Amino acid sequence: MFARLVKESFVRNPRRKLLTAAALVVGMAVTTATLTIALEVGDRLAREFRSLGANLLVTPESDTLPVEIGGVDYRPVDEGAYLKEADLGKLKTIFWRHNIFGFTPFLDVPASASDQQDKSPAPVTLVGTWYEHNVPVPDGTTFKTGVRVTHPWWKIEGRWFADDADECVLGAAFAGRVPGIRPGRTIYVREQGVDGKTAATVTPLMVTGIVSADDAEDKAILVPLSVAQRISGHVGEFRQLFVSALTKPADALAERGERAQYDKNIQLTPTEYDRWFCSPYISSISYQIKTVLPGTDVHAIRRVAETEGRVLDRVGTLLWLVTLAALVAAALAVAATSATTVLERQAEIGVMKALGASNALVNGIFLAEQVLLAIIGGVIGFIAGTALARILGTSVFGSPASPRLILLPIVLALAAIVAIAGSLLPLRRAAHFEPALILRGG
Repeated sequence: MFARLVKESFVRNPRRKLLTAAALVVGMAVTTATLTIALEVGDRLAREFRSLGANLLVTPESDTLPVEIGGVDYRPVDEGAYLKEADLGKLKTIFWRHNIFGFTPFLDVPASASDQQDKSPAPVTLVGTWYEHNVPVPDGTTFKTGVRVTHPWWKIEGRWFADDADECVLGAAFAGRVPGIRPGRTIYVREQGVDGKTAATVTPLMVTGIVSADDAEDKAILVPLSVAQRISGHVGEFRQLFVSALTKPADALAERGERAQYDKNIQLTPTEYDRWFCSPYISSISYQIKTVLPGTDVHAIRRVAETEGRVLDRVGTLLWLVTLAALVAAALAVAATSATTVLERQAEIGVMKALGASNALVNGIFLAEQVLLAIIGGVIGFIAGTALARILGTSVFGSPASPRLILLPIVLALAAIVAIAGSLLPLRRAAHFEPALILRGG
């Protein structure tokens, strides 16, 4: 009998049911789309942010402070600590190795350069690095990385040097200061000490391009790392390492984990440690890098990391607000149609109560109708929302968002909650209907 009453209600009042179902479809479509995007926005935006370059800087733990005068680093190459180039493959063995997008070593060498061997040289810093280099990994594979990955905003006029050749790229500021040196020409460089003495050995380098880096490299000459190592005498070593890693925004646990590394008074429980270690926080990835590169300091490049965190937090908050607004709007629409339905069917309610039906039975009939509409609206809304998410993903990120079947039961549950919540106030009013007054027409 109960099922028959519900069925007859759908047959005799299809228009109100369609309006309720339409409100649920729209609400659940927007909810599905925003939840799908929210599940992917962190990784998608984090990958987009990698165009900002490296977000971690690795230096020797006992390194000395740079001595920079006029944009030239005069720190003696024999002073301070160095890191081993042979250890870099270990970065692809940490727990979050797949989140390491790239890394680039740097070795600064104070030098002087001129376009002729017998011409007075100009002081300059040689910056040894990689453009595109294959790094052997302990598991037998190789990993291609370099400034192409970690410094993608650098603009080159001409071409980059080959990592195994005696070639170089000029910083834009240095090229403007020494107009005789241009791509296609050969320059002659010598190592220069802090006392101004220049080494006797001259290294000729072919200029292949001019780079605009908007940084200290604009005033330098960029050379293959092997060339800088040979000139400085530090073969197989480097001084700084820039790492580009895919991370998630920091939260309270990430901050506690970072402080615990330096403050012995802060202790993480085993459960907290496992959560922190197994989450791609910038602090946990830094810790893992230190374990495979002992004797190093790993610092987050705050201007990049903090920008990523703020944008991700704001985008996530916006998506949740849109989801909440869609659910509230759907609930209000359901409440409006439910109130109208209750008023239209008050005679039917009066007859049922006169025949002995309890408020629970009357409410059960209406709620069963709403739950059935919620299932129908939720399924259709999920399908429409998945299509909408694909369109939004393509327009915003350049690739469609993947369907998330795990959201289907969540969307159905939200649709049922919205339908029931929207019906509570009209049903409360129906509970106060007096059968005698209704049947008299009063």
